[in-house]
Amino acid sequence: MHAAPESSPEPARAASPRRMGSGRYFNQEFKVDTVKIALGEQAVSDRPDLMIATTLGSCVAACIHDPVRGIGGMNHFMLPDLLESEPDGAGMAARYGSVAMERLIDALLAAGAERRRLQVKLFGGGRVIDSSYDIGGLNSRFALDYVRTEGLTLAGYDLGGGSARRLHYFPHSGRALRRLLRPEAAADAVTRERHFITRLDRTPEEGKVEPLVPTDAGGS
Repeated sequence: MHAAPESSPEPARAASPRRMGSGRYFNQEFKVDTVKIALGEQAVSDRPDLMIATTLGSCVAACIHDPVRGIGGMNHFMLPDLLESEPDGAGMAARYGSVAMERLIDALLAAGAERRRLQVKLFGGGRVIDSSYDIGGLNSRFALDYVRTEGLTLAGYDLGGGSARRLHYFPHSGRALRRLLRPEAAADAVTRERHFITRLDRTPEEGKVEPLVPTDAGGS
């Protein structure tokens, strides 16, 4: 049985959060600077006063943490691996699990983490799109297989089911808070996933990678 994630009821929406630019804002509930990542993005930080957040439907997010170094990061991917229909070298973006996992681990190692200490928590992979193609299930199996194959420590996971999730991750401590969303609250995330699936045959995009946020970097 997997470790149960921390959870709590979805709160009332906070009014007028302080924006920080480029998907960053001050979260009034947790009283911390927050980096919001979307599909194909990732963020890494060792700041104890910073949170990484995302919303997941069929997508999976891996939260990877080095407890000794006090640094962690989160990614957000939509498909397990590169499509055979794409030319070699094309579409090498972090929207794919194989690329997203490698890039996040490389970023953590470059920031001083050690591979043998890395602990992984996995979230998402819900079946939220009405289709015979279970993308969430494929993503979940890929993520679990990846952790096992790479010899990483699986610290916990919350995968599958029929609900979208909002994920709050504290990279310095490795703490993750998951909230299941009502369908209306997850409508935007599901729409974005449907839109992404319909454009898989179009020009691939490179995933955005947030740079390391140093410990002494303050919010603005």
